[in-house]
Amino acid sequence: METMEYKVEKIDGDYAILIRTDDGSNDEILVARALLPDCIDEGTELVYECLSYSVKER
Repeated sequence: METMEYKVEKIDGDYAILIRTDDGSNDEILVARALLPDCIDEGTELVYECLSYSVKER
């Protein structure tokens, strides 16, 4: 499975808008917050792999 990196651009109620950051495409996706870690906020960097999101380790 492919690993993808995202940044939380905006939180809007039960959804978050994510921007893809690893390939330069800056594609936006809308994701239900129930699928994301509880601790996210705008600007949080995420990693998507194995069908789940996690906060990116620095």
